[in-house]
Amino acid sequence: MNDQTCATAIAGRRGEYQPAGWMQWPDNPDYSFQFMRVLGAAQEGASTISECFQAGTRISPGDDESWHKEWTALGHRNKARAEAALAIGHVQTARDNWLRAANYFRSAEFFLRHDDPRRLQLLDLIEGCSREYMRRMDPAGEVVRVPYENGAHLDAYFLRAPYSLDRHPVVICFGGLDEFKDELLHEITRHAFARGLSLLLVDLPGQGGTLRRQKLRSRFDTEVPVGACVDYLESRADVDPDRIALYGASLGGYYAPRAASFEHRLKAVVSDGVIWNAQRCVGVPANNPSRIAVRHLHWILGVPGEGTLEGFDAVLEKLADFSLEGVQDKIRCPYLMVEGELDHAGFHLAEEAYAYSKAAGQDVTMKVFTAEETGASHCQIDNLTLGMEYICDWLADKLGIDQAALPGLLLKPNR
Repeated sequence: MNDQTCATAIAGRRGEYQPAGWMQWPDNPDYSFQFMRVLGAAQEGASTISECFQAGTRISPGDDESWHKEWTALGHRNKARAEAALAIGHVQTARDNWLRAANYFRSAEFFLRHDDPRRLQLLDLIEGCSREYMRRMDPAGEVVRVPYENGAHLDAYFLRAPYSLDRHPVVICFGGLDEFKDELLHEITRHAFARGLSLLLVDLPGQGGTLRRQKLRSRFDTEVPVGACVDYLESRADVDPDRIALYGASLGGYYAPRAASFEHRLKAVVSDGVIWNAQRCVGVPANNPSRIAVRHLHWILGVPGEGTLEGFDAVLEKLADFSLEGVQDKIRCPYLMVEGELDHAGFHLAEEAYAYSKAAGQDVTMKVFTAEETGASHCQIDNLTLGMEYICDWLADKLGIDQAALPGLLLKPNR
């Protein structure tokens, strides 16, 4: 990039607050959405506002290498601070910096091509920082491998809430198209713990290390991997098998209700960003097969022909099975749909899903976040806190947790 091109790119960066949240580069919605994703994590401790805007001033929107460079640099800066803090016994500072480093490294890999070797290098850094963070939780988080089919496993973290219970209620959590377990570590953990909920954060097929290392692609019949997670939790002596719930975000908003339609051991299910019909949700015109979401879909589904119209048609054909119509009415447990009124994935499709469940007589709740209250974006990335407060309160209620009694059950530190 020459000086004139760089100057033009910088001059074009005029961020503004829009109804669906902060747009760092209004003319580049993909980059702006991902920037808001990192920035929004600041209020959950997984970024800092100043570091995000510092990176934003150095990134040229549309230049994937500049995006990778700046977030990688921030990841290493926070990782180094964590290691220095730990060396002199400042454990809390070390934890905080490891959490931020993991999230910055996660952002750094986002726009890389799926076959770029730096993805695996960054995954090692993401998980390494997450593990250092979890080792110093109290109780310490666990790295687990959920037994799957044909000798494979699902990468996961088990996080036990800090209460003196013989058996804990647990929520199985996963993301969607491009979110994996390490991002959920900062998004939901503190809210879940405050309400007595333990967690199994898992990479389903098509996600995180399960995709990147084992090459396991996404599948429409998610009751199979979710069933494996329930089997695993039932094998643990510290889990209450009668209080297992399910949470899915983004494309996980399809994965979760699909699984709950056939896996009836679940006591509650949440779609954070409702995906009623993935094929209709993509909503990409046929002359734009290279949009970042479509690139990811080629990867997680294992469909060749990325960047071509033929390849895009093949993606749409594959997505035909990723529909809840004719399926969702089989859900037997309470079902929560959470949606932003400006969700780019299609608010009208969420309304269809809600109407379908209501017509089927199901125990269904729909929470819509408006632009005025904030949280109106996809999965509330413009205000994660509001979404997680509502979701975790709902889950605690459905799993029979008395939040007022929790302070008396807190474990003593280092127990």
